[in-house]
Amino acid sequence: MVNIDEAIIAKYESYGEHFEILVDPDLAAEFRNPDGENVAIEDLLAVEEIFKDSKKGDKASEEAMNKIFETTDPIDISKIILKKGTVQLTADQKRQMQKDKRKLVINKIARESINPQTGLPHPAQRIENAMDEARVKIDPFVSVNQQVQTALKAIKPLIPIRFEKVKIAVRLPGSVAGNAYSVIHPFGTIINEEWQQDGSWIAIIEISGGLQDKFNSKMAEISSGEAETKVIK
Repeated sequence: MVNIDEAIIAKYESYGEHFEILVDPDLAAEFRNPDGENVAIEDLLAVEEIFKDSKKGDKASEEAMNKIFETTDPIDISKIILKKGTVQLTADQKRQMQKDKRKLVINKIARESINPQTGLPHPAQRIENAMDEARVKIDPFVSVNQQVQTALKAIKPLIPIRFEKVKIAVRLPGSVAGNAYSVIHPFGTIINEEWQQDGSWIAIIEISGGLQDKFNSKMAEISSGEAETKVIK
């Protein structure tokens, strides 16, 4: 639990009733993030109490809690307050959250998109520059997937880009093929494979277009440069 002196207030109002909880600013921000539901509510509460006015120490009545939340359990109510209410984030917190979320959006676009004119991935810096030019605004509380679509729409007039899967044929020496499955899995899906008479392993892998360079580099790494890769048109 966070020290009460370091806690901030999260508020929720409904049908004329007002509720407050005292929370850790960083953990509360993480919990409200669509990707941060693994944060334990018990860890971010300064005290397991629901207040009507936390500054005065006035606790919410059981009648009011039952009326709005149909429970008096502080953990269950705190989750609702954090998800549906407002949290007094500091300016520095909000800037950092926007910065972190922006990086995730850029990396996802770079990973999954290609330049349709060349069939090659866009460098992350090119995507970031296009987002700057298009003045894409990042909301720290909106999911990465939602903001990827918004950003993609904004930068399409500036750079040729689209999300696309590509198929890559790969040949690996038999001596390393056995380890290839666990290495390939994070990149995409093996859609066909076969062993050759010379002992080598050939497969067709479907991956996000932006991962081509990383995939080729990884195949070269695990095979000591003996891998052969080729995009299938």
